[in-house]
Amino acid sequence: MLLDADACYRAVQSRDRRFDGVFYTAVRTTRIYCRPSCPARTPHAANVTFHRTAAAAQAAGYRACKRCLPDATPGSPEWDLAASVAGRAMRLIADGVVDREGVAGLAERLGYSARHLTRLLTAELGAGPLALARARRAQTARTLLETTTLSHADVAFAAGFASVRQFNDTVREVYAATPTELRGRRASTRSTGGTLRLRLAVRTPFAGRALHAFLIGHAVPGVETGGDGWFARTLDLPHGPGTVRLDLADAPAAGETAFVTAAFTLSDLRDTTAAVERARRLLDADCDPVAVDTALGGDPVLGPLVATTPGLRVAGHVDGDELAVRTVVGQQVSVAGASTVLGRLVAEHGTPVATGIPGLTHLFPRPASLAEVDPETLPMPRSRGRAIAGLAGALATGEIRLDRGTDRADVRAGLMGLPGIGPWTADYVALRALGHPDVFLPGDVGVRRALTALGHPAADGTDWAPWRSYALMHLWHSLPDTASRRAA
Repeated sequence: MLLDADACYRAVQSRDRRFDGVFYTAVRTTRIYCRPSCPARTPHAANVTFHRTAAAAQAAGYRACKRCLPDATPGSPEWDLAASVAGRAMRLIADGVVDREGVAGLAERLGYSARHLTRLLTAELGAGPLALARARRAQTARTLLETTTLSHADVAFAAGFASVRQFNDTVREVYAATPTELRGRRASTRSTGGTLRLRLAVRTPFAGRALHAFLIGHAVPGVETGGDGWFARTLDLPHGPGTVRLDLADAPAAGETAFVTAAFTLSDLRDTTAAVERARRLLDADCDPVAVDTALGGDPVLGPLVATTPGLRVAGHVDGDELAVRTVVGQQVSVAGASTVLGRLVAEHGTPVATGIPGLTHLFPRPASLAEVDPETLPMPRSRGRAIAGLAGALATGEIRLDRGTDRADVRAGLMGLPGIGPWTADYVALRALGHPDVFLPGDVGVRRALTALGHPAADGTDWAPWRSYALMHLWHSLPDTASRRAA
């Protein structure tokens, strides 16, 4: 896909931070690529080219700017908005699928041959899956070098490189510096004691306190916990269990890049990439809040809500399978009631883990385990127990995949084909597990109450496309806790 060079250059001239991560500016005379907001002197228009990904700029022979660190930006919000093959591929690459399964594994998940997928991504993003994965590894390696005391070998394997030599060569090529030089470049608080402390970039405004309230309000005992300004949970990662703790605060300055501090404890460093990506999903870190707030802020119903809570995020999830099970359990009961039932489910069928964080004791039960449980023994009505068993079986066999790599329409049709799952459940899964930005739940009790309280009970959400998911969150957020924590 071609970028509009004139529009891109205007964004560079104004140093507009909203476009950081949406495209990259490469300067022919210096052979450096930057983010649009780079504070360096604006290059002449004749000397620049624009690229949709950092990988495309690297493949064209440019190295990353040492001043603006263009690869350390939130991802493009277009990947979630369009949900194209390129966007779905980028999500899986960010989760480390290429590192674990190769290009063939990525292509199989997306339903294409490896050769055809490479052609599609090159045409859309300017780089194939190997180059995109390499750029992601380089960015992870730089972050770990600058913020942790891990050895170079540990950094290499945590970032997904196959060897230390490959790691050294890539870092030198991308950053024009050795790993040792990168490590000494920035004075920062470094992680020690088996915990990786990283900063996750988010666009502003960022309503961190509202996101914190949502996550704490929906926490499942044993799997999730939190306190004043922080939220933590266990992670079931490809190579072993882990935990993440997030410090969530508001960042009101619009158009800037803010950072959420995340502390990861991993049993295997190879899961670093996957853990970071799943934490970013939870934060809705790639959202463009200025675009969302501009679209919804002028609406007579939502305008006052947007003004009260700018930068409200759609709380994502770290595991689509877990979220789907939780959603079915929560049908037609309060969130508090669902949390109680889910806590029992976790205690009986989850995997115990030692985390060092009070309240975090288990991994959520995997679908394969729940598929083997007699539905009659589950602590819920029989019909819902059978729905859980059917859903768990479909997830365990791969009949339904909730890894953001499958087409959203196919996922919805698959879920709706299972007994006990209706439109509300399928759409709520799309909202939080698949990162769909345009979901509305007109039958939800909380939504109806919010609209009635606002004096617009007949609103159906059509005027709020393509950001209906954010409209939904504003409506829920407008209600008192006891009222908003209801499911239709």
